[in-house]
Amino acid sequence: MPSNVWVLTLAQAFAMSATPMMMLLGGLIGVELAPSPVLATLPIASMVIGVALSVIPVSRAMRRFGRKPIFIFGAFLGACSGLVAACATHFHWFILFCFSGFMLGAAGAIVQQYRFAAMESVDAIDGAKAASRVLVGGLVAAFVGPELAVLGSELITTPYVGAFLFLTLVCLLAAVTLSFYQEADGLVVSSDPTTQGDGRGMGLILAQPMLWVAIGAATLGYAMMSFVMTATPLHMHHMEHHSLADTKWVIQSHIIAMYFPSLFSGYLTAKYGPSKMMLAGLLAYGVTIAIALMGRELLNYWLALVLLGIGWNFLFVAGTVLLPQYYCSQERFKVQSFNDSFVFGAQAMASLSAGWVLHALGWEVMLLSCIPLIAVLLCLMAWGRMSLPKAVKRGV
Repeated sequence: MPSNVWVLTLAQAFAMSATPMMMLLGGLIGVELAPSPVLATLPIASMVIGVALSVIPVSRAMRRFGRKPIFIFGAFLGACSGLVAACATHFHWFILFCFSGFMLGAAGAIVQQYRFAAMESVDAIDGAKAASRVLVGGLVAAFVGPELAVLGSELITTPYVGAFLFLTLVCLLAAVTLSFYQEADGLVVSSDPTTQGDGRGMGLILAQPMLWVAIGAATLGYAMMSFVMTATPLHMHHMEHHSLADTKWVIQSHIIAMYFPSLFSGYLTAKYGPSKMMLAGLLAYGVTIAIALMGRELLNYWLALVLLGIGWNFLFVAGTVLLPQYYCSQERFKVQSFNDSFVFGAQAMASLSAGWVLHALGWEVMLLSCIPLIAVLLCLMAWGRMSLPKAVKRGV
């Protein structure tokens, strides 16, 4: 792998450490600061909304200024969000704390472009390995983020303030790492002699059913993962009275399970094809629901969240690898931004609704409501497969 891939992997390890910190603490601080328990997950939802609303501006900025300056700007924005969160926690300002989540989400929208930048730094045949290699940085973040959240919470008299100062530190380290990134020209992965300038219009691009399969896999993967993960700390700690240490262990194990498969999921996707990886991800999601419904013991939460993480990885990597097969180099920014708008818009709605569904309808109903989402992706995959020529179907 070229140096760019390793730089982006290390930057991912630093920058992504901020996300599990907010995921672990956002709901817990929200319960203390929010005027209503229903709004407890609003800080986390604000972070995801920040991602969703920033995707298109980020893509346009990268197209104009290049990836490197925007990558570094995103790292500094994440550092500022940590300072704002520390201030909001210290002074018990719920709205300001939600705004810090929004800032972190905007920075996260830039981090999400790392995987595409990695794929553009290698030959098309190595795209799956490059994308999954960058996601390995999240494995480091899975260890570092929650540990810094718990350690920082005890360093300063006001609970949790120190955790967000650590968040600022890891984002600054990401900025330093990204200074070594070198701009790479995008590789044409889908040759079309009729494309000029911006390439084809979005109508023609979106007329490809398999493009929607790629978008659907990443969208479902993020939406269901975020929906269940956002509600789990609240249900475990505040409703079932599991300890904060046990809750941290479950969330930490979940995040490890999200990124650990990246060590081999790129290889598996290249060998077996994105469709088989999507089916494996959906199977993991189905078993997640079953185990979570079977009981409320610590082991149930742990197994369910680990399988949820594995399912997310398979779906997200498969969708990411499949997407570039249906656009050319000139079209990459607009298609990537369209894809991520769907993905993180759905994640925002899932995070925003998780607290309400949990309090209003209960844990069991919340889990069962995920089943129709699995069915939707299966229908999309069937539609996409029917649209392919027979000679192509075996390799998808």
